[in-house]
Amino acid sequence: MTHYQSNLRDIRFNLFEVFGRQDLLGSGPAEDMDRETAETALAEMDHLCRTKLSDALLEDDRNPPIFDPQSHSVSMPETTKMAYKAYMDSDWWRLELSEDLGGVETPPSLRWAVLELILAANPALYMYSAGPKFGQLAHQLGCERDKKIAHHMVERQWGATMVLTEPDAGSDVGAGRTKAFPQADGTWHIQGVKRFITSGEHDLTENIMHLVLARPVGVDGAGGPGTKGLSLFLVPKHHFDVETGELTGERNGVFATNVEKKMGLKVSTTCELTFGGTDVPAVGWLLGEVHNGIAQMFHVIEHARMMVGTKAMATLSTGYLNALEYAKTRVQGADLTTPAKDAPRVTITHHPDVRRSLMTQKATVEALRMLVMFTAVQQDKVWLAGHEGREDKSAEAVNDLLLPIVKAYCSERAWLLLGTESLQTFGGSGFLQDYPLEQYVRDAKIDTLYEGTTAIQGLDLFFRKIVRDRGRAVQTVSAEIEAWLETEGPLTEERALLARGAEDCALILATMTQMMMAVQERPTELYRVGLNTTRLLMCLGDLLCSWLLLRAGEIAQAALDEGGLSDSDRDFYTGKVAAAKWFARTQLPRLTAERKMAEAVNLEVMEIPEAAF
Repeated sequence: MTHYQSNLRDIRFNLFEVFGRQDLLGSGPAEDMDRETAETALAEMDHLCRTKLSDALLEDDRNPPIFDPQSHSVSMPETTKMAYKAYMDSDWWRLELSEDLGGVETPPSLRWAVLELILAANPALYMYSAGPKFGQLAHQLGCERDKKIAHHMVERQWGATMVLTEPDAGSDVGAGRTKAFPQADGTWHIQGVKRFITSGEHDLTENIMHLVLARPVGVDGAGGPGTKGLSLFLVPKHHFDVETGELTGERNGVFATNVEKKMGLKVSTTCELTFGGTDVPAVGWLLGEVHNGIAQMFHVIEHARMMVGTKAMATLSTGYLNALEYAKTRVQGADLTTPAKDAPRVTITHHPDVRRSLMTQKATVEALRMLVMFTAVQQDKVWLAGHEGREDKSAEAVNDLLLPIVKAYCSERAWLLLGTESLQTFGGSGFLQDYPLEQYVRDAKIDTLYEGTTAIQGLDLFFRKIVRDRGRAVQTVSAEIEAWLETEGPLTEERALLARGAEDCALILATMTQMMMAVQERPTELYRVGLNTTRLLMCLGDLLCSWLLLRAGEIAQAALDEGGLSDSDRDFYTGKVAAAKWFARTQLPRLTAERKMAEAVNLEVMEIPEAAF
């Protein structure tokens, strides 16, 4: 039986009952994607995940890919090859592509709802399938040559990578030393070493297109220091005919020189790639023939951060549902109210702390799903505006604000709860490979690390998405919460908690703003800001998730009040109300303590010598 568990009922509830996404379907740019087709996409992807995609994740964790350092090649397990082929043959990946690349115009909210399923079942497969999606970027930002290459990436279903990190640079992308040398024929030769490159080498596809950040050499106005001096290059694993896409049989000079031995997600190859380290040059093309690399790469980075947050949420979802299934059947101990030695044994769902754990898991994963969907709704607005020939700057700014929260908050909450609650529900059995939770915990830890650690996301949120934006996007979201609070609703106690939480978050932000205003006179105030950036991110995540759950809870309560429900719908809506109340009552009161800690932050930890640690 598959490890994968899905919650299509909750996905549909968010799409159609909370966020009204049916209004976008069947008309305008989504004319060919009506609600019935959307429901079919969800059901068929769920079936594909259960029957053909999910098993390879666990099996190939035990039998991971094999790296041959002599040939610089990777042999993938047959089970992953079969699962990958099944996914690509299904064509559901085309939901991420535009019509001119053979895709199906689909609102981002539906895309992410569908992608949640594969990210729960086998996230490595999704990462290996990046070629067509990256082809979309090459088509969007490239010149005529790049558009031809983009079509080959889609039609021939090549793999692709995003190549940023270097051994001595890490998260400091601007410190990268990989160089690009212009050639007389218009190509470039890339020289350098990159590491932590997801899907950097495998034998699932005939070719892999690497999107490489490198620093041009000898070019006026390009190649300067920092991130602004980086350009983005298309560097294939194998040479090919640009006109036809046919491989020429020649190997390009980019080779995997190591595959990392990892804690988790072992079926996903994480590689060190060496460009131009042999007599064979690593030949590439400058994307769009413009030196604008970091801005171009941010299109990939932003998608990756949304993907990581969705993956984290999806793993917690299947982890919780596995824990719930186990708890319903695990008989152990008597009910606390009948402690006699001969009292009947009960399933552990009768025990208070197990119920506390299960409701914490349920409420959190449903909150994270809503956070992802709320962010996707902003992307819907941007997507629709683009098709109508206009821009929605407000939605773009709100999306930018939310992305670091989606990435970091979802990954931190999921990693924490998978280990402390989902696995714990199984007791000692959860520590065994008999159940999937021990792998989920290992696989999920990477979500807090790659595409920018939580600390990086906190810095990005405050300095780039709030300070640089002059607080406009955060004010937009705050105004939406305040407008909702001004309406009437049945969850009055929880609404009061939300109002207090919003005030606490505003005061944390005000405190940090005051610190910033004092930096000119006391530069070390920046340290106090830095000691609070992760706190701000997590607090805003708690606030947003509480608000979204309460919105859902009141919609569910209205459905209960109206009556006429089936037993399953009555149970579902009852659970939604309970989750909303639970999350608000357990998370929002903590914001007052976080606010007090933010205000009390001093510089002592920055002033003690390193030797004192």
